[in-house]
Formats: sequence, structure tokens, C-alpha cells
Amino acid sequence: MIRWAALCAALLALLPAPALAWGYYAHTVTADIALENVTPETRAKIAQLLRSAPELGTPDCALASLEDASVWPDCLRKDYWRWGYTFAWHYRTTPVCEAYEPRKNCSGQNCILAQIERNQRILADEALPANVRLEALAFLVHFIGDVHMPLHSGDHEDRGGNDIETDYGIVPDLNLHWIWDGPLAERAITSSPMPLARRYSAEERAAMAGGTPADWGRESWETSRDFVYPNAFDRPPCEGADLPDETALTQEDIERAIPIARRRVLQAGLRMADYLDAAFAPGPLPEPERD
Repeated sequence: MIRWAALCAALLALLPAPALAWGYYAHTVTADIALENVTPETRAKIAQLLRSAPELGTPDCALASLEDASVWPDCLRKDYWRWGYTFAWHYRTTPVCEAYEPRKNCSGQNCILAQIERNQRILADEALPANVRLEALAFLVHFIGDVHMPLHSGDHEDRGGNDIETDYGIVPDLNLHWIWDGPLAERAITSSPMPLARRYSAEERAAMAGGTPADWGRESWETSRDFVYPNAFDRPPCEGADLPDETALTQEDIERAIPIARRRVLQAGLRMADYLDAAFAPGPLPEPERD
């Protein structure tokens, strides 16, 4: 009975929590990586902005640290009438079997790629009130995390894997998106041979960081097309009949996915550090390239 209770508790821990994108743990680790790799000046300016958190009027959503900021936009989902207009900003799904177009499905800046650029510019504008810039900081760090989760740029038809019922090892009836959001990301982080949240050398950062939000979205889209769907269904998504609505990840499938999920977490943290340093640096941000 004791073993059975322990197994039930373990299974319950894997069940989806409502309204979380790239689960709490993965988001906070990306924030920890970023904070370890920003300049001391950026760290001080972040701390200063966090003092204006009470002015945002979200007492039920903590905002006292960069870790809090990384999950604050998900916490807002409990208040649809005030924040519902932001919910489409967390992703940009697009057909994985068609050409990648960064501006498709992004009308009125209502997608993650546009909102990363927008919120970095708001954060960089020192003429704006501190609470406005703090809100932008939270959205920026959260969305940089989200865009690196492959299925936030997954196929439009299955809502980035949300409509694909998927067993995760012995745990049944989850969905493919949530698995990559939660248990797979957490396993990738906790099984790392070295702590992910640490100071990285210039050479390590050069190998992992760089690029634009459109580049990061393309990487996630390609990862979904070339790995996530083939790994889940044992065949490419763009060959043959449509993919079924349910599948299962074996232990071998999970093991193959771990290094890819870990790399995306690390890339998100280091790129976040670069974007935060750029936002707090003196002078205006350069104009982004347009497709």
C-alpha cells in the first residue's frame, strides 16, 4: 500500500497544472541563467525596477525577483478580464509543412516575436514610468523563455501539440505540448551534469547566444518539424497521411529529447542576458531588421 501511494503521488505530480507555459521551473531557471550572465549594472537596474511592483496592481502575482518576473505573465491568466488581451502573445504557431514566415499569424503585434521586440524597447525607454518598464521586463523575460520551447512555434492545426493526447512513459493521457512544457523540461534541467544557472565564458556564450526573435522562432519551428513530431510519431509530419491525435513517448523517446530540451533552456537564458544588457545599456536600441 505504501508503494502504491507513492506511485500515485508521483503520477499526480506529473498531471498538468492549469494555464502554465513552459512550466514554472523552466522559466525560473532561464531567469537564473540570465541573472548570472548580465552585467552588474544590469543587475542593479533590474533590482531598482522591481521596487515598483506594487504599482502594477497584481498583489496575487509575486514580482519581487527576476524569477518572479519570468512567470508573472502566466500568473495573470487568472484575471482574464484585465489581461486576456495578452494571452495570444505567448506563442506563434504556424504550419510546420509550409515555408516559415516570421510575420504570419502576427496581426497587430499579437504574437510572441513582435512582443519580444516591443517589450525590449519599452524596457529600454528611461522616459517611461518605472512600473511600465517593469511590466515590459516581465513580459520580455517570459516571452524569451516561451519562444525557445519548440512547440510554442509548433503546428497551427494541433495548437502546438495541445491537441495531441500523449502518454509520457507510464503516465497516460497528457498532451504533447504540456509534456515539453513541464516534465520533459524539468528532467532536462535536473539531469544536467553541471548546474545550468552559472556564469558562462565568452566562448560558451558565443556558441549558444545571438540571433533575433525571428531566428529563435525559426529554430523552435524547425525543432518541432524535424525532431519533436518525428520523435513522438516515429515518422516525419510532412510525409504521408495526417498525424493521429494520440501517441506515446517511450523511455527511449524521452532520452533522445532531453539534450534538445536542455539546450533550448540554456539558449533562452543566455539570449535573455544579452537582451537585458542591451535594454539597459546607454543609448537607443538599434532598429530591428524587417523581413
